[in-house]
Amino acid sequence: MWLKPEEVLLKNALKLWATVKSNDYFILQRRRGYGEGSGGLAGLLVGTLDAVLDSTAKVAPFRILHQTPDSQVYWNIACGASEEEIAQHWEWLQQNIMRTLSVFDSSDDITSFVQGKIRGLIAEEGKLSLVQEDDPEKFREALLRFESWFSLPDKEKLVTYYSCSYWRGRVPCQGWLYLSTNFLCFYSYLLGNEVKLVISWVEISRLEKTSSVLLTESIRVCAGGEEHCFSMFLHLQQTFLLMEQLADYAVRRLIDKEMFPSDHILTDPLQITKRGLETHARNEAFRAFFRLPWEENLLEVYESFLWLPFSYFNTLGKICVSENYLCFASQDGSQCHLIIPVREILSVEKPDRLSRALTVCMRGKRALRFSEVRDFERLAATIRKKCGNTASPQHSASCQALLECGEDEEGLMVGQRSSSKTVSTEALMNVFHPQDAENLDPKMLKEKMKEQSWQIHFAEYGRGTSMFCTRRTRDLIVRGVPESLRGELWMLFSGAVNDMATHPAHYSELVEASLGASSLATDEIERDLHRSLPDHPAFQSDTGISALRRVLTAYAYRNPKIGYCQAMNILASVLLLYAKEEEAFWLLVAVCERMLPDYFNRRIIGALVDQAVFEDLIREHLTQLTEHMTDLTFLSSVSLSWFLTLFISVLPIESAVNVVDCFFFDGIKAILQLGLATLDYNMDALLCCSDDTEAVTILNRFFDSVTNKDSPLPATVQQAPVGTNDRAAQRVDISDLIKEAYEKYGDIKSEEVESMRRRNKLYVIQTLEDTTRQNVVRVVAQEVRFSGPHMDELYVLFKRQHFLSCYWTAGSAALQHHDPSLPYLEQYQLGLAQFSSLFLLLQPWSPGAYMHTLARWTFRLIDDNHDGLVNFREFCRALDILYSGSFTEKLKFLFKLHLPPVCSPDSPDDGVIRRSPEKGRGKVDLQAYLKQWQDEIQKKEESIKDLPRIEQAQFILLSKTLYSLFHGDPEEEALFRAVARVTSLLLRMEEVGRRLQEDSQASTSPQSPTKTSPSLPQPSSPTKTSPSPPQTCSPSKTSVSPPKASSPTKTSASPPPTSNPAVAIAEQLEAVSMDAEASSPGQDPVAASEEAPSSPKASSEPPSPSSSGTLETETELANTPSEHTAPPSPQGMEWSFSFEQILASLLNEPVLVKFFEKPVDIQKQLDRAKRDQLKLKAQITK
Repeated sequence: MWLKPEEVLLKNALKLWATVKSNDYFILQRRRGYGEGSGGLAGLLVGTLDAVLDSTAKVAPFRILHQTPDSQVYWNIACGASEEEIAQHWEWLQQNIMRTLSVFDSSDDITSFVQGKIRGLIAEEGKLSLVQEDDPEKFREALLRFESWFSLPDKEKLVTYYSCSYWRGRVPCQGWLYLSTNFLCFYSYLLGNEVKLVISWVEISRLEKTSSVLLTESIRVCAGGEEHCFSMFLHLQQTFLLMEQLADYAVRRLIDKEMFPSDHILTDPLQITKRGLETHARNEAFRAFFRLPWEENLLEVYESFLWLPFSYFNTLGKICVSENYLCFASQDGSQCHLIIPVREILSVEKPDRLSRALTVCMRGKRALRFSEVRDFERLAATIRKKCGNTASPQHSASCQALLECGEDEEGLMVGQRSSSKTVSTEALMNVFHPQDAENLDPKMLKEKMKEQSWQIHFAEYGRGTSMFCTRRTRDLIVRGVPESLRGELWMLFSGAVNDMATHPAHYSELVEASLGASSLATDEIERDLHRSLPDHPAFQSDTGISALRRVLTAYAYRNPKIGYCQAMNILASVLLLYAKEEEAFWLLVAVCERMLPDYFNRRIIGALVDQAVFEDLIREHLTQLTEHMTDLTFLSSVSLSWFLTLFISVLPIESAVNVVDCFFFDGIKAILQLGLATLDYNMDALLCCSDDTEAVTILNRFFDSVTNKDSPLPATVQQAPVGTNDRAAQRVDISDLIKEAYEKYGDIKSEEVESMRRRNKLYVIQTLEDTTRQNVVRVVAQEVRFSGPHMDELYVLFKRQHFLSCYWTAGSAALQHHDPSLPYLEQYQLGLAQFSSLFLLLQPWSPGAYMHTLARWTFRLIDDNHDGLVNFREFCRALDILYSGSFTEKLKFLFKLHLPPVCSPDSPDDGVIRRSPEKGRGKVDLQAYLKQWQDEIQKKEESIKDLPRIEQAQFILLSKTLYSLFHGDPEEEALFRAVARVTSLLLRMEEVGRRLQEDSQASTSPQSPTKTSPSLPQPSSPTKTSPSPPQTCSPSKTSVSPPKASSPTKTSASPPPTSNPAVAIAEQLEAVSMDAEASSPGQDPVAASEEAPSSPKASSEPPSPSSSGTLETETELANTPSEHTAPPSPQGMEWSFSFEQILASLLNEPVLVKFFEKPVDIQKQLDRAKRDQLKLKAQITK
């Protein structure tokens, strides 16, 4: 590897380098302790010094120095991990540099020329892969060490590296931590003690920062049941955040099978960089805080002061600029933030250079003044450019409407005026329960007071998307939102108003596109439509039901990954009560895709993660309850519906909407706070509970007692039970409960919640993966003979092999064809290439070139549904036969491998996945499933009599396979001889049967012309024969009687033995064993015979060991018999055997029976596979 020229004062500093070659301008050196004489104390000290000091010489013990005559200054210009590599660099210098250097007169010119050439080479090498790194030269050196130490595939992308200590017990090992796209790696070398660690990100269950008495701060990694502790980081927080991002990226891509858009920064795993990950994390945090559409990215940040007209002072904060928004967030504790869509900006006044201020004018005669902006001129130019650009298609309609509307429409929100004619344009609450303006009862008067408070707030803080959000806004939310403003404020605080403005008419298009569509999602939607708030009048009519159907179907059509999940109907029905139909759709989008990520899918990972966060908060804030209930799993199961439905399913509707108000303003933090307040309110009763059932009763009774005394809804709509006066005295008002939640637990920060979410997500996913593994193993274990621990290890190997097909490919077949609707047995499957690699690692016989063919045939055989994929059950069934099957089972398996179409030649369709990516999302045919289930129950074990006969060409292939299996066995010679005897006997018996059948047919057909037939061959010598097979294994296809002695066919003259094809082939197969005996012990005789070409011959004389071409001859005989056999008889010269014949013949050879029934050390095979699985993948990619 060429290095950036670096000055070396002493070419043999501390005598650590030895010169190998030199000339007038260059010196090639070897590091002491490597190569010749590398042992001893010197080697240990040098190796330790290189590892600790991060010396490139640790993995590149060769280097080239540049020198000039009469100079003591040397320049390090190249390094190499091997003599071959450094020799190539040396040769390049000799051919391309040396001749030119003699032209220069000055030594300085020579040095400048060499340095320029080397830098040019480095720039050319790193043009594509290293241009995004902060320090390309240092990164190239780190990449060299990473590749040399861990032997990962070349495609594995190193993201960054850190110096740290790894703790083994109480002993720290100083070394280097390497973070790549798919692995966490650590290397240390200290006085001969080498520590090497490779952990896949998808295997990590815990990743957290810890501190102890011994260590101030460290990072703890839990993976595979083991804990690993790293400390002594220079920037621990930065390292930890990057590790979290890489782990989350691996989980999303490999376990959740998330496909990123083509223009996404994380689309290609081969192009992931530290800078890219940091940018992605910053963009996600920016969008989450301001509730912006996913298309927005943080482009520029400016620190400035913003004038607050309602407080009459400037607040310090940051201006964040994205593609279509200008946002501001305070940093002085005032909790003020502001979102300004570019579509609402009319102009930017000329900046004030003295105060570095600029004023942004917006529609509605509003203006914002930013001062003390460091680069105010650039910010002003950026805003003018965004405002002056021609509106994009997604903003043109809304911008035009904004410009046309005057200050009379100042209070209206963008995107609320235009609606499709095909959808409802009114909130259902306004249709079914319009407010009576003349009603002056106390509840309505209080409702009017709330509306007046909000109107005052709008007057001071603004209204619509550019409203100031402060503590005052939160206080109004906690008190309760008026019924008339609820839909508008939900749209504003959730960010759905921006989504709707960004995608005008999108909902109408979805409704029209999904009209009449039939799928699994639509079936589930139809089933749940009448279960959504069934007591509410709005959903007892076709108006509400039709609107709910359109919203849910349109969303399922928009996002097929989620489709439809239970609890979405409850949430959507409440949204439709207070928002227009199109607004309700965008509110549902905001909840499912932004505010509650991963909640609404088949595994509800997001809800489980928030439950784990809830448990952590209970341990932190409710210590009494934690001490009383050592296992908080019960609270998790009880609170699941709280998170999935935002308390709508447990609280009366008039109270639940107040909770939804808080949720849209504060996100999941509001739900967590209310959950803590609920448990705290019932603390005394819960501490007295003796079992879980009693606790559930207490909580249910509490929720039934929650009311909303200020709700203006009529009694026909309210769901709170009407009880006695005593019961009414015990009721809890929802406003008081929410106020108490904010007072006691309002100090919980959203940033802390997000951090806890990231920390618990890995644990939740690994718990689900462990549950899946247990279910799969439990089902498959009933069909195989593997032990429980062996099944677990096999599953881990199978799953890892599946991931290996996805690690280095952005659009791998496994990801593109993943179907989350399939059962857990089908979640991880292998294609042909992945299966072949794993089969080669686990097959119980000696390795050889023929095993690749055997792996391909095995894949074809066990792929029952012919979809190009093999699941864990199919894999284990095949492996169980090879490991624990009887002699008959193993032979039957090999026999079936050599029957067409399994053993057919290679086809372009091999390895092609034939499953549609949309399989499983369509309509389910229950009758087909029931029939398939019935067939599996009634399926009987295949009998050996059901197997077809094996033909000539396939029998030769079977013989070749048997020979390949014996290679390297201690009894290899005896096994070869036994197979030769069996094949010889079978072929001769088949020929005898054929001639007897022909003679019988000739004797029964006197009118046919007399046919000459060769005389029957005589049996071989005793050493070449075996006892006759049992009577049940007839050598002929049909039962025949011995011909009479006077048969005219018996008097025919005998031709030479070579005219008998079966005899010739038998003798050639015998020659294979002789060939094997003559071959070297370390060579596969079958592979050797395939490599050495020879002319096809049909001779009774065995070939010499030097002419090993018998197997090619056999194949040619099988494929083109007309070229190597006598002209066929009218009945044809093809011959075949039944499985019973082959089984009976092989049973007479004890050495063969012993070979196949020899027990396999399963644990040894599994350990070897675990050790070599990644190495094999690296070799294949290289």
